[in-house]
Amino acid sequence: PYSLLNRTFESGLVEVIHRENVGLLAYSPLAFGVLSGKYLTGVPHPNARLNLFPNFTRYNSENTRKASAMYNEIAQKFNLTLAQMSLAFVRQQGFVLSTIIGATNLEQLEENINSIHVTLSEEILAEIQKVQDLIPDPAP
Repeated sequence: PYSLLNRTFESGLVEVIHRENVGLLAYSPLAFGVLSGKYLTGVPHPNARLNLFPNFTRYNSENTRKASAMYNEIAQKFNLTLAQMSLAFVRQQGFVLSTIIGATNLEQLEENINSIHVTLSEEILAEIQKVQDLIPDPAP
């Protein structure tokens, strides 16, 4: 997976893919739905992914919740949704060739697709990096 909550790919594999002239097909860019924003106030209902798949605890840690809340504040500051900002971040990485998205309803699918029109400014990217520096890869 590659997302705002799991950027471990950047610390070991980016050099290899540049040398080998390949790219990353990023999957789980919304970190199991955590970066969709629906878990910001806790796990919403019994059928939520975090309840259905309890072994995915990396997405349910305190650091993951803290980082997600901080990323959400950045997104709101710039009139974006957390999902838009998260998907735009992944898409803007030079080593990402494409992104595998997922949605459980039409509204989510439309938001995900429309994120292609979002370009993050240097200011937004700098704020994102501050969160990464403070809470590095909370869901590796």
